[in-house]
Amino acid sequence: MKEDTLLKISNKIKEKRREQNITVQELADRANVSKGLISQIENSRTIPSLIVLIDIIKALNIDLNVFFKDFTNSDNQEMVLVKKASEYESFEKEDANGFLYKRIFTPSINKGTVDVILLELEPNANRPMVETEAFEYKYILSGKVSYNIDNKIYELSEGDSLLFDGRIPHTPSNIGKKKAVMLVIYFFEDKN
Repeated sequence: MKEDTLLKISNKIKEKRREQNITVQELADRANVSKGLISQIENSRTIPSLIVLIDIIKALNIDLNVFFKDFTNSDNQEMVLVKKASEYESFEKEDANGFLYKRIFTPSINKGTVDVILLELEPNANRPMVETEAFEYKYILSGKVSYNIDNKIYELSEGDSLLFDGRIPHTPSNIGKKKAVMLVIYFFEDKN
């Protein structure tokens, strides 16, 4: 199954920016947007408007047709999705030390996108508070995690789960001595 268009866009922007050795701030300045917005787009935390997306692509000096040439229509998606553990893609998000993300699935379903991630947190893993334009579901597979959501702390252990509006500032911490592993599901709504 092909990766969801939202993720293709965010990954391609990050890839092209890095290929050109441009910092997030430089790209933001060129596209007349904030550094935070570029970071959120590259980390699949928000969906840019069409005008902003075009400005970013132009700021990368890439022809729009070239940028979108490898994108396919997702209408041909299979009804049964199988992905082997060896096929999970590792990726990085913002300034996060000790966080290992592995994308499992990202299908578009009924005018929205579901992004399924396996997140491993090393002991002492840390990152700043973030916001995501999605509802987030967390299921603790192993370890102990403390979740800071709008400065309220929730302690979770194996088998516990959490659902919240990702637009609220949040970040997890591994409070155990071993790696913590959680299943993370982002529910992005199509705003059209």
